[in-house]
Amino acid sequence: MRSHSFFGPRYADPVSIDAPWMRASRAAGLIGSDGTARPTIFAEMSALALEHDAVNLGQGFPDDDGPAPVLEAAVEAIRAGVNQYPPGRGVAELRQAIAEHQQRFYGLSVDPAREVLVTAGATEAIAASLLALAGPGDDVVTVEPYYDAYAAVIGLSGARHITIPLSEPGFQPSPDAIDAAITNRTAVIVLNSPHNPTGSILAPEHVERIVAAAARHDAVIVSDEVYEHLVFDGARHRPTASYAGAAERTLTVSSAAKTFNVTGWKIGWVTGPAELVDAVLGVKQWLTYVNGAPFQGAVARGLQLDDGFYDGLRATLQRRRDLLATGLVDAGFTIAPTAGSYFIVADGSPLGLTDAAASARALAVDPGVVAIPLSAFGLADAAGGASVVSASALRFAFCKPDHVIAEGVRRLQSLRR
Repeated sequence: MRSHSFFGPRYADPVSIDAPWMRASRAAGLIGSDGTARPTIFAEMSALALEHDAVNLGQGFPDDDGPAPVLEAAVEAIRAGVNQYPPGRGVAELRQAIAEHQQRFYGLSVDPAREVLVTAGATEAIAASLLALAGPGDDVVTVEPYYDAYAAVIGLSGARHITIPLSEPGFQPSPDAIDAAITNRTAVIVLNSPHNPTGSILAPEHVERIVAAAARHDAVIVSDEVYEHLVFDGARHRPTASYAGAAERTLTVSSAAKTFNVTGWKIGWVTGPAELVDAVLGVKQWLTYVNGAPFQGAVARGLQLDDGFYDGLRATLQRRRDLLATGLVDAGFTIAPTAGSYFIVADGSPLGLTDAAASARALAVDPGVVAIPLSAFGLADAAGGASVVSASALRFAFCKPDHVIAEGVRRLQSLRR
């Protein structure tokens, strides 16, 4: 019997072709030299956590449920029959709540009718923005390390991915690196602060320099601010759009996932100038079209919660950050400061853990704690070798209940033996 390949003659050599899925997977580092696709590091490490009953401090999803008023609003909406297509831009209640949120926390005026678009999570907002605004012949600039979805979508768009390296231990860029990365080829600059995976917050002088470079080269800024309410030690988030000269060229992206512990709802949004939001809608409407009808009003309810909720959220995450940080140091790691987000970067080289990718897999088995190698969030170097990101650094997530973090810390103490 003649065997049939998934690929027809056109795809006989999947390594050399430029099919869209290959561009996305290759850009995300998921295609081997033999053309074989492999799972993301998050899928691999979560599978190892299940296999070995490990404490999963790898993937950034919370174990806690969301606030009761938000969950109850979703249940009520489902029972009330809010189960069909919502408007393409999102339900008016949520768009109004997003606009009020931007005014309440940051003093930013946003027109809910023209300058707000509800999306299937922040990831779709970013994907639709990049696909709308960048393509072959363009550069898209990100900081490095970066959230892995950025690279995949840049690859899918056909644009070139240029990075601004963040230097340890504070994970900040240099002025020279900013100036070198942003040129007349730059169509879009993707910022992410508070930052995944490092937990750093870009210093104002660096944001100002990036905004000035974007204006000089007529680039759009896509500012991923999903961790906006997870900023610690008495600091407060400052949106990119609030900087002088930024508002007219900035698309701000956020979501309900990290603020309300509802990562599975996939309710995100993008705000910005009407003409840029229209461009994003021009792509988004052919992706999910619409999503999450019963959840949109519930998220609006969440955005209207009083300051006590937001203060409590920060306090809880800060306590968990400190619990994990203390445990990692006691176990022998060197840690970088975490100013925001869900994550701590820990260097395992003092313990002889010099290859983070191998160490992450080994730690999942013994002592049974899952982390993510920081190198998974970086580009390969020009010679095709390892990421330029630290080879010995691991990302640990502290968006877990205290007892889960405490058990992970207890297991990691064995590394000092």
